Amino acid sequence: MPSIHDLATWEPLLRLLRAGSAESLVAPGGHVAGRIGRAGWSVPLPPRFPPPGRALQVEDMQDEFDAVERVQNALADVGADGISFVVEISPNGRTVLSLLVTGPAVEAGSGAYPGSLLLVEGAVPEPWRRLPDPIPAAPASSADLALLERTLRERIPGASGATEAEIAAAEARLGVALPDELKVLYRVTRGRWGDWGDDHAAAQRVSEAVGCELFPPDEVYIADAPSRFCPWQFAAMEAVVTPPDAAVQGLVGSPGWIAFGDTGGGDRVATDLTPGPRGHLGQIIVLDHEQSIGADLLADSLTDLVVNRRRDWYSGRRRDEPPVVARVNIRSLTSVQAAAHPELEVLSIGVWEGEPLGLAPVIGLPRLRTLTAYPGTLADPLEIAKLTGLEFLELGPEEWRVLLDAEAVPRGLSAAGIVVHGDRHPVPVVGIANELLALWDRPPITQTILEGDLGPVA
Repeated sequence: MPSIHDLATWEPLLRLLRAGSAESLVAPGGHVAGRIGRAGWSVPLPPRFPPPGRALQVEDMQDEFDAVERVQNALADVGADGISFVVEISPNGRTVLSLLVTGPAVEAGSGAYPGSLLLVEGAVPEPWRRLPDPIPAAPASSADLALLERTLRERIPGASGATEAEIAAAEARLGVALPDELKVLYRVTRGRWGDWGDDHAAAQRVSEAVGCELFPPDEVYIADAPSRFCPWQFAAMEAVVTPPDAAVQGLVGSPGWIAFGDTGGGDRVATDLTPGPRGHLGQIIVLDHEQSIGADLLADSLTDLVVNRRRDWYSGRRRDEPPVVARVNIRSLTSVQAAAHPELEVLSIGVWEGEPLGLAPVIGLPRLRTLTAYPGTLADPLEIAKLTGLEFLELGPEEWRVLLDAEAVPRGLSAAGIVVHGDRHPVPVVGIANELLALWDRPPITQTILEGDLGPVA
């Protein structure tokens, strides 16, 4: 039996949980749940506070670190990335520990609850399938190869440029030719840390001259949709919108976005070869690392970026406003009717204080592909069966129960989510998840139950 399935492996953590969650455990249906991964953990232990006058030290939490590390070592022994757990401990010490392991058909969730269920292997949300529109575009008038090279050489004299072989190797790896401005940049400086040794000032001068932290040619990449991973739960809520006056297409990624640098804060800087209706071929854009979709214009050209020292790029504009994405809740739209529109792709029903809502106004809308509904907000969950174009559906456990019992789960779904609020026992939620996975013959979440006795509290 692998050590991860030995109660002794878990015992130090269980004792900490019992001491820190006594009230939760003695309540009817009382339990404690969490998740431990190889690189982190989510365990509901009370916060630790240091003695007055000093900061929290490692030794103040050493018992937690040691208990978690014991489980992490067991995970490493079996080659597992993580495991969820639910424990029930009676006052006399009788313990039931449920271990939950998600397979390839379940994304990571919150604590012991499953994340999105991947009902169709390899399926991705609609925005991740979108390719750029073929919009004719020309380079900006600011693009000037001679000026770009002269300016760079004046600002970073003696910099080590890339060889033609290095540039050719990058193009072969990417499968596309680098834009002429980018080639000029790399012929002046290749952005490799080894060229500067320990001279951090030299590296800083290059970043200031170029306008970003430059990637070396062998680290340049295509910022296409697969390069911008996002869990289904959030990705299904996005929508590709490109207004007619946009300089940049509102895509997740594009085969024409060539990422060559970083702002220094995790935001990618790229050359855009598939600009929007008001954009220019070869314009410079920034992919915000806090966003899953879209990009912002930084400069009309690489020459513009370097010569005019463009740095301001953040637009702050929302790209998911109605009618494409609509939110019905106590602070947004006040009815499903208000959300109904032929362009509607995503409908989110959130916290609601009025009577449960009907879905009749959105039945038959041609582009509706995502529906999420806060538990208890739907008057008749069976209306969902009439939404034939859904690819993602997120509901509460009770609503899923209605659909399952009526054999009315939409079979066109690619992924699904179970939204849980409050401290619900995770095991019944996992049961619903497994019923849904079974409809698509997908691997289930496995549950292993360990029983033992921790003895009475000392």
